[in-house]
Amino acid sequence: MLLEVLALRPDSITVWRDPRVKRALSWYWDVMRDRAPARYRIADAIPADRDPRGLDTRELWSLHDRLSQRALEEWRRVREKGLAWDELEPVEPSFLDVKTELARRILRECVFCEKRCRVDRTKSNRGACRLGAETIVSTYFLHMGEEAPLVPSGTIFYGGCTFKCVFCQNYDVSQEYPYPGEVVDARRLASIQEKLRRKGARNINHVGGDPTPNLHTIIESFKHLRVNVPQIWNSNQYQSVEGLKLIRDLIDLWLPDFKFWDNRCALRLSLTARYRETLTRNLKMILGHGDIIIRHLVMPNHLECCTLPILDWIAANMPRDRTIVNIMAQYRPEHKAAAHPERYPDIARPITGEEYQKAIEHAERLGLLHSLV
Repeated sequence: MLLEVLALRPDSITVWRDPRVKRALSWYWDVMRDRAPARYRIADAIPADRDPRGLDTRELWSLHDRLSQRALEEWRRVREKGLAWDELEPVEPSFLDVKTELARRILRECVFCEKRCRVDRTKSNRGACRLGAETIVSTYFLHMGEEAPLVPSGTIFYGGCTFKCVFCQNYDVSQEYPYPGEVVDARRLASIQEKLRRKGARNINHVGGDPTPNLHTIIESFKHLRVNVPQIWNSNQYQSVEGLKLIRDLIDLWLPDFKFWDNRCALRLSLTARYRETLTRNLKMILGHGDIIIRHLVMPNHLECCTLPILDWIAANMPRDRTIVNIMAQYRPEHKAAAHPERYPDIARPITGEEYQKAIEHAERLGLLHSLV
């Protein structure tokens, strides 16, 4: 595997020679090399003093929030003093059991994402994601096309999404119901993760579609995972506060998309309301809870309304030496933007070199860590 990586992506090795990358991704670097326990292992070693199944939901959230603070303190202690990944022993019941029980309950009145459909997904698939209680894995493999520090990435593509992007490159997985793939339970999902890690994955990369509708299965899968591997949340980052609180203590590296600044663009192109308020809130919520690479896809004719103010906000609100921004140039019309260019004339073409260069120069002026990965 190492020879294959060197041949296909030599930058996945050389990127770590940059001290800025090592500083920004220091936690991920340690977990990736098994020099530290992944955060889900820390959560599973923190005892819950009460059986979560016997608590009402208000009591359960109170217990969760208390244990979340303890988990954060324990993670900080591990970072400062060091701890081998295999020194932690899971306990019963644990903080991870509390999260699993809460996720099961939310599924019956689903508010995993900010659309807050409140559908009982154990009985219906009528929410925005069109998923019932099942989790569908459309495919999984060692991905060689992700950011250099992530390659080879153990990427798991889930069916379904909370967005309806008219330019989606994975629309067959995210929007075309019924979603193709394998229905998996938590044990099967854990076995997929273990298989990817043993084949040489540097991480487990939860993507889609979007992983958010599958929070219940993903969280429970960590109870059955018998390897140490950094977890990546590769998402549109449109979780509700409840959904983000559930996953926030378990992720080692965040890979959020920051697509739009103008809410009118988000509503027209992704059928998503209150986008900017939700994204900025959630980015602030994950600060101090793992390493961060923010992705921004430059889109034609959206520099002034979206790209430049997004970069301004990141510079003003995220720690510049701890946040990497991947400014992406690979936009091309797909899905409805390709099929009906007359409806979406602003995004009916690839971006120009001039548009991309303007974005890069703006990031440079702001002092952002960008294009390092």
